[in-house]
Amino acid sequence: MLHPMRIVPIVLGALLAVAGVVWIAQGLNLPFAPRSFMTRDLTWTLIGVVALVAGLGLAAWGWRRPTR
Repeated sequence: MLHPMRIVPIVLGALLAVAGVVWIAQGLNLPFAPRSFMTRDLTWTLIGVVALVAGLGLAAWGWRRPTR
């Protein structure tokens, strides 16, 4: 069973990664992406890539973090 202090970064990292994917999809104007002020704005694509990488890194860190 995962320790609660490991679950928090895993969940937050996963949420950040999902938000990053949505921002990438909106920035690239993909057909399934919800429409917003971010649509067809490549700035949000870059922000989404950064958020995706940071979220995956945070989740991986939480997963690999040793418990005491």
